[in-house]
Amino acid sequence: MTNTALKVAAGWAAGYGTLALGWAVTGHGFPFGPGDARNSASPLRALDASVGAPLFAAVLITAALALLAMAGTDRPHRLARIGLAGYLWLVVAALLFVVVDVRALTFAGYLPMLIGGLPFGWPPIDYSLIFTWALANEVIAIVGGVLIARAVVRWLRRTRNACESCGRTAVGGGWTEPEAARRWGKVAAYVAAAIPAMYAAVRIAWGLGIPLGISPEFLADMHRTGLVWAGVGLASFALVGSFLTIGLTRPWGERLFGRRVPIRLATIPASLVAIFVMSASVSLFTGDGSEKLFTGEERAAVLPMLLWPLWSVALGLAAYGYHLRRRPACKVCDQGVDSPAGLVPGPTR
Repeated sequence: MTNTALKVAAGWAAGYGTLALGWAVTGHGFPFGPGDARNSASPLRALDASVGAPLFAAVLITAALALLAMAGTDRPHRLARIGLAGYLWLVVAALLFVVVDVRALTFAGYLPMLIGGLPFGWPPIDYSLIFTWALANEVIAIVGGVLIARAVVRWLRRTRNACESCGRTAVGGGWTEPEAARRWGKVAAYVAAAIPAMYAAVRIAWGLGIPLGISPEFLADMHRTGLVWAGVGLASFALVGSFLTIGLTRPWGERLFGRRVPIRLATIPASLVAIFVMSASVSLFTGDGSEKLFTGEERAAVLPMLLWPLWSVALGLAAYGYHLRRRPACKVCDQGVDSPAGLVPGPTR
């Protein structure tokens, strides 16, 4: 299975690398850089296509070769293991947190409003400004980043004599044991729930006419243009997210209306949001005007956004703790104990 994951990831890297090579040869199609009209918050906004396209091609094709090299060995030299995995982790970080920018989080936040309001012609926006070639490439980057990360994790497990499917070893997991994961996962979940709730409180205050962290004139202008209600909409979904995050620690997050909640139904959305929040954080701290986050008159209003990197890490840990606490016995290595109630599995044997 590990070799399959490596080859699938290599195929993606080779395919996207070939596409990037086409951008380099033809001089057309590079989705980022100065040619992207909506890239003011992208870390790649200044990357010219003449440099960016061949750079993408070289990095991705090298990643494909590294993945294929990993598929050919189970006992690599220590330096080779560190080098291959280290390079690919850098590629994953670049794909998920540099190529992907704040647009992914913005799109995810507005998607429920876009879907719900579409039959009524609200909000009155040009959808061609949202569904762009750059956004399509961000989606491709997310898929590739996840594929490569999964393949590398499985290979690292295999090369340290752990189960490549679940990561368990014969000596037990310590901090990955269910009871340990319950403790630190609870702390992570509450941190991850608090930060978007703070963000929501600021936006709701604006909706109520309270100029929290901004000037009354700026608030009046947002009410006049209707922009404030988009912020209230985002705040509502942020509060829903906070509530669902708390569910990662509560019985109703494991069993709802008498039915067992599938583990991935909780962990996949939480993990994606964690990725989007970190990529948005990189955009926030590197985008045009980022210095105003610390010196501008409205800096108090963006204080919750300054905590987004912590939110991302905490949410990722909360989702992982939830997975560790609830995962059943492994069908590959037969380690772990199934819980008949579908709640907390027993200790690893």
